[in-house]
Amino acid sequence: MNYIKNLKAVVLLEDGTLFTGKAVTDKEFTSFGEICFNTGMTGYQEIFTDPSYFGQIMLTTNAHIGNYGINTNESESSSIKISGLVCKNFSYHPSRVDSHLSLEEFLHQNQIHAVSDIDTRALTEYIRVHGAMNAVISTATEHIDDLKNQLAQHPSMAGLELSSKVSTTKAYEIQPDQDSNCRVAVLDLGIKENILRHLKARGCHLKVFPWNTSYEEMLDFQPDAFFLSNGPGDPKTLKSVKDVVLTILDNDFPLFGICLGHQIISLAMGINTFKMHHGHRGINHPVKNLITGKSEITSQNHGFSVSYEEAEKHPEVEITHIHLNDNSVAGIRLKNKDCFSVQYHPEAGPGPNDATYLFDDFVQMIQQKKN
Repeated sequence: MNYIKNLKAVVLLEDGTLFTGKAVTDKEFTSFGEICFNTGMTGYQEIFTDPSYFGQIMLTTNAHIGNYGINTNESESSSIKISGLVCKNFSYHPSRVDSHLSLEEFLHQNQIHAVSDIDTRALTEYIRVHGAMNAVISTATEHIDDLKNQLAQHPSMAGLELSSKVSTTKAYEIQPDQDSNCRVAVLDLGIKENILRHLKARGCHLKVFPWNTSYEEMLDFQPDAFFLSNGPGDPKTLKSVKDVVLTILDNDFPLFGICLGHQIISLAMGINTFKMHHGHRGINHPVKNLITGKSEITSQNHGFSVSYEEAEKHPEVEITHIHLNDNSVAGIRLKNKDCFSVQYHPEAGPGPNDATYLFDDFVQMIQQKKN
């Protein structure tokens, strides 16, 4: 692509703070979203295609983005899900041998815009102090007041339902690579492809359902267990999903939830969730398993969390994992049900395999229930 790559661009935060840089392409644009940062040194393709990031402008703390291009087999969904990208140095020419296309081409194909040459360290520190907030990236550098007015109308992430924007619209099945008697109904709230790959690799016959599917419709699949996926937005908006979870638990089916699924299971148990100051997003987050005493290096991506105080006091809930940076809830299990959940992403594997045992635990739980 023969872009001029010299258009000025801005990152404007909702409190009026302004950062200046340049557009990655020669196309004029204006994009809105909640700005958040990810500390991962690698994995930008997986981040950009993760449905949990829908509606967010991604600020990358790694200085170089795009240097190893894009391999289409490594996406977590069918398209880019972020609203925009903010970075320090944008690499137009990837050096990886098995790169299928450049990040520039990938962004262009998905009509996603980026601003580079931003002081990302200063912007990250600002968000850490003042919190994640709405922002706009734009080439309309001469119309800051207009951008401020438009930004003021952009909805807050708190109270926003977004699973309907990223979930599958039609149920589909995934057959395992081997013979299996394990059938899992997956409720897609914005699921990552690698979660499905992990379940499939363990012999699970999967049927993935849209986010608003009823318990009765999923039961027609004759599942042995249920899985609640990750996804974007405020978990409190998914009241119908919470009701489905309660029905699953009332009927004593094994249930496993990740990220947003973890939060909804907590809400179903009467445990409150809240919007975090700036969230957890990166691939080096330390988590301690309180059952085994072992610690894990985890991948995390969430802006909402579960109340530690309410989870700790709940007579039917046990906190199984804690985040070692801030002692927030990273996992729970129900004492009287075959149900557990974690706030982090065991399929991402920065450890690399520290947390994949959770999928094994889920399959073992299913088999024990069947026997």
